[in-house]
Amino acid sequence: QVQLVESGGGTVQAGGSLTLSCVASGIVFSTRNVGWYRQGPRVSRDMVATIDRGSVTEYADSVKGRFTISRDNAKSTITLQMNKLKPEDTGVYYCYGGALNDWGPGTQVTVLT
Repeated sequence: QVQLVESGGGTVQAGGSLTLSCVASGIVFSTRNVGWYRQGPRVSRDMVATIDRGSVTEYADSVKGRFTISRDNAKSTITLQMNKLKPEDTGVYYCYGGALNDWGPGTQVTVLT
């Protein structure tokens, strides 16, 4: 059974930092292209950052230069380091495990002005 568990969300002031982590189980993690997605209050779930099996990364334009995604295959973990946070970064962040329906329950990130 696939399980993805996020942690590290919270509330910060604009300009602050947060680190999100996602631990995966029930999958061969090293073979998956994984990532983080964000859902705001009135928008669809959009890609924030992805990292493929070869650790090639991709970022949404809005977070380039501020967020860094990484993976640890030995620990089946994805990490998203978020710096210089802005109010528009607010939303529920979901870990994606690389296959249909492989999503974590989400973790709330709120950035205050």
